[in-house]
Amino acid sequence: MASVLNSDNDGQNPPKSAVLLPADYRPSPDEEFMNPLQLEYFRQRLLDWKKQILTEAEGTLAVLQNEPLREPDLNDRASSETDWSIELRTRDRQRKLISKIDAALRRIDEGEYGYCEVTGEPISLGRLEARPIATMTVEAQERHERQEKVSRDD
Repeated sequence: MASVLNSDNDGQNPPKSAVLLPADYRPSPDEEFMNPLQLEYFRQRLLDWKKQILTEAEGTLAVLQNEPLREPDLNDRASSETDWSIELRTRDRQRKLISKIDAALRRIDEGEYGYCEVTGEPISLGRLEARPIATMTVEAQERHERQEKVSRDD
């Protein structure tokens, strides 16, 4: 059975936990909610996601630095500028996503991960699989979005 030892993936910090995570592990509703294996599973998912975002951002930065916009045709230049504008907006959204990932990692460390910040109820494993940065149950999120819509419409 293959396993990995948790680390921050940057090679500088020691592992936060010594939980061995089986390579084929998937959280199950049949086990205790947010047990050490589940916490480690979600920690690794979040760290991997963050690493992927940072790698993509580095690639974008490298291309921007090495390939200045110098298309001689104005239409080509406008098209390239539009493409880069979209790319930079995407990177900005991902920058904000990194702060949400960091907040989720803090919640894991503080023992609050997986529980709704509004009701205190467990967030379903399916929701956490789909959105590991979730802070509310589906029901609480829907109520929150309805309240936002009502206040926006006023």
